[in-house]
Amino acid sequence: MRRSNNTPRRFLISVLLSATVLWGRPVHAQQELSYTGELGFSIGAAHYFGDLNPDFHLNAPKPSVGIYYRRYMNDYIGVRAQLRFMQLGYSDVNNKQNEYDYRRNLSFNTNIEEFSLQGDFNFFRFEPGSLAYRFSPYLTGGLALFHFDPYAYLDGRKYYLQPLHTEGQGSALYPDRKPYGLISAAFLIGGGFKYNVSKKVNVGMECLYRFAQTDYLDDVSTTYAATSVFPPNKDGSPSVAYRLQDRSSALGNAISYPGRQRGNSRDKDQYLTLEFTISILFTSYHCRF
Repeated sequence: MRRSNNTPRRFLISVLLSATVLWGRPVHAQQELSYTGELGFSIGAAHYFGDLNPDFHLNAPKPSVGIYYRRYMNDYIGVRAQLRFMQLGYSDVNNKQNEYDYRRNLSFNTNIEEFSLQGDFNFFRFEPGSLAYRFSPYLTGGLALFHFDPYAYLDGRKYYLQPLHTEGQGSALYPDRKPYGLISAAFLIGGGFKYNVSKKVNVGMECLYRFAQTDYLDDVSTTYAATSVFPPNKDGSPSVAYRLQDRSSALGNAISYPGRQRGNSRDKDQYLTLEFTISILFTSYHCRF
């Protein structure tokens, strides 16, 4: 019997069909959508704690806004760089429960420009675009550098306090009191939660606490300086520095004298933010095999 010539042809067709299946299907399987990071914005409130607010009252919030980029390392870990602008301030008029602090009558405000680097850890697997893994609480921590410049008002006029050396900084009478710098660092720790509302958008809330490495956010740290540190004006009137270093006379007899406690130098200042966040996700395609 004569062998059919169709056998090689059928074999070739089978190979071609197999190749088509093997190489055609991965056109979709190999190109997997991957979330690489997100660009986000934050808005909320900031609050100061320190020598003028030692009891951690939350009665003087100030605005806070920021922009950040978070890079996803995997479904649980991310790293973030963030820029923030916020305001901080407090006044002894809020310290009515403490007679001495209230009579001290000091106040301050400052703008804060902050740059931070943070690491984020999700408690749950977080996978944007997935119905099963679209929510997670998280912890965050890191380090920030920030600029501040405290100021106060006197007779309706704004005065920056650092150049006035209100605690005798730089004076020969107090060689241990050096003028403080206006750039400092802070350790950050906090947490929040995030929720993926669509394939392109995340929302969340975050509370972040800072341990500043300066005690002069409020221009208050040690004791009252001697009055000789603040020479009068040419016309004999008290200088601005003299009037701002002790404002207790506005509420009665002055309570200060050289060496009396003005602030607590053992503890550095602190501040926190509570913010709502919204971010736009960045994606890429990569080969699984």
